[in-house]
Amino acid sequence: MNDLPPLVLAAAAAVAVAVPVLGWAVLARPDPATVQTRDNLARGLEPAGRDTGARSRTSAGAGLVRALTPRGTAARLNRLAGTAGRPPAWPVARLVAAKLVLAAVGAGLTLLVFLASPGARMGLLGLVVTGVAYMVPELLLYSRGQERKAAIGLELADTLDQMTIAVEAGLGFESAMARAAGNGKGPLAEELTRTLQDIAVGQPRRDAYLALAERTAVPDLARFIRAVVQADAYGVSIADVLRTQAHEMRLKRRQRAEEKAMQIPVKVIFPLILCILPTLFIVLLGPAVMDMVAAFSG
Repeated sequence: MNDLPPLVLAAAAAVAVAVPVLGWAVLARPDPATVQTRDNLARGLEPAGRDTGARSRTSAGAGLVRALTPRGTAARLNRLAGTAGRPPAWPVARLVAAKLVLAAVGAGLTLLVFLASPGARMGLLGLVVTGVAYMVPELLLYSRGQERKAAIGLELADTLDQMTIAVEAGLGFESAMARAAGNGKGPLAEELTRTLQDIAVGQPRRDAYLALAERTAVPDLARFIRAVVQADAYGVSIADVLRTQAHEMRLKRRQRAEEKAMQIPVKVIFPLILCILPTLFIVLLGPAVMDMVAAFSG
């Protein structure tokens, strides 16, 4: 493969720097529903028509993003964002725009490299790079969601213990949830606080609990929510449900820890065979082999 000309490298660097900045500035606009809600809340506080041009540019940018995005991508990103806790810096509209921008950057770089050194292998590599670049925001969001789900699973047993103590002390279930949310600092506390806010604004308790299970996508938490909903429907004591669920969550956490401990020997085998044993053989058998070679050659 011939060396790439400096002009092509300079053009690739310029595209890599300019296109993401341009796309982020033009396409990554707030969601139109969010803008409309903020305008409704601020109605009467500022002169009307002051941001007409900005709103039209926002609508145009959002329309362009929707036109270039495959159907179902926004819904999938919205679901992943909910699992990841909806990071403020990663709204769905910005993620969709980032996917398009990264794909355009990958396609542009692929075109430049392909023009410099044409070939089927280079074209296939460019398609792979473009596809990976398109999926990078989604993969990052998925990774963030998995980390958050793991953190919720670790916090669940202790949170249920706190709620059990509060309920047995005479508090109601929602008051115990509020106390556990106030004492906690992790993602589970944030989700409990959001659930209480949903109930406070008028959402039925059953719907708020089920929305919590669907939003977090943690199997243990979903199982606990189903138990609470059934207890509320059939009049079962919530203290007994909390005590049983807390014991079960502690048992599952201990089983997961034991499972990971049992996986360690299997995971150590490959580094041991590939890295440690060859070095050990070289150190131990190397001098003997050298002496044998010297003896036979002499």
